Amino acid sequence: MRTIRIELGPASHDALVGANILDNLGELARGAGLTPGSCAVVTDATVEKLYAARVMDSLRKTGFSPAVISVPPGEASKSLPTLELLYDRMTSIGLDRNSAVFALGGGVVGDLAGFAAATFLRGVPLVQVPTTVVAQVDSALGGKTAINHRHAKNLIGAFYQPRLIVADVTTLATLPDREFREGLAEVIKYGAIMDAPMIADLERDLDSILARRSDLLEQVVARSLAHKAAVVSADEREGGLRKSLNFGHTIGHAIEASAGYGSYFHGEAVAIGMVAASRLSSKYAGFSADEASRLQRLIERAGLPTAMPDGWRTDDFLRALGLDKKRAAGAIEFVLLDRLGHYLTKSLSPDDIMSPLS
Repeated sequence: MRTIRIELGPASHDALVGANILDNLGELARGAGLTPGSCAVVTDATVEKLYAARVMDSLRKTGFSPAVISVPPGEASKSLPTLELLYDRMTSIGLDRNSAVFALGGGVVGDLAGFAAATFLRGVPLVQVPTTVVAQVDSALGGKTAINHRHAKNLIGAFYQPRLIVADVTTLATLPDREFREGLAEVIKYGAIMDAPMIADLERDLDSILARRSDLLEQVVARSLAHKAAVVSADEREGGLRKSLNFGHTIGHAIEASAGYGSYFHGEAVAIGMVAASRLSSKYAGFSADEASRLQRLIERAGLPTAMPDGWRTDDFLRALGLDKKRAAGAIEFVLLDRLGHYLTKSLSPDDIMSPLS
């Protein structure tokens, strides 16, 4: 088991990465200082069938009294009505301020359960137990929690750090192929913005990663989390450095919102966004055509889309772009590459962004 420490003063915590560590969740939670007793395991209907029993058994063996709260799978569950459902269930099972919420699932569950934990009783302990590639390498770490608004993704949310992250890479074996591949977009992102050798390693190992070799998955997840941990430890609330993690996300989020949540998986939209951002990088940051092509080829080898959707230049796309959380004074602080492994930011207007993509 690998341990990545996220240094955030009083909110510091560990991310644990390993194979078959789900069965030790209760013991690991106790080790992180959580109080046994009533707790909630928030999951979706798909993950519940696969892993809830193991999690419940592990928690019960270590003194917790868990109750499962299951939501429908998919982005549509990141909504105010589903959030209200969580509040109702958390109230009915009698959670208090020492009661933990375990977010068992992918990014949707992590965001939804995290926001519920941040706001119920003004904050109860949270444990992220990610079961998808996207969640394990990215969304479970960093404290961003949110639900969607009809006009923009993650518009309503809070920064709220978990007490512990437990990433069991064996849960990735049950992911459908499309869901597994979408998570690789976030892995590629880390190489693109801060670790050029990671791009070379991914080019070399991609076939074995796609075959879900456990040792390589553990390496990839731990390496990705170590990068994100360093960024988050230096910039918890996205004041500067953390904005680098939005490479590909500005356009990706606008695609998700304008196409309708669920039309694209998050990683698929980010993959398209990274290719689009590479084109913008060539225009505004001197990113070489050869490196842009190399990045696109890797994304394509991972089985991810790279082309903007048909008919993407819509009012909904522009509206979502205009609602980007990094906007200020009518412009967006856009993450660009000047070379693989190194990013910069530039303030771009919507017209600046749209023109080179036409």
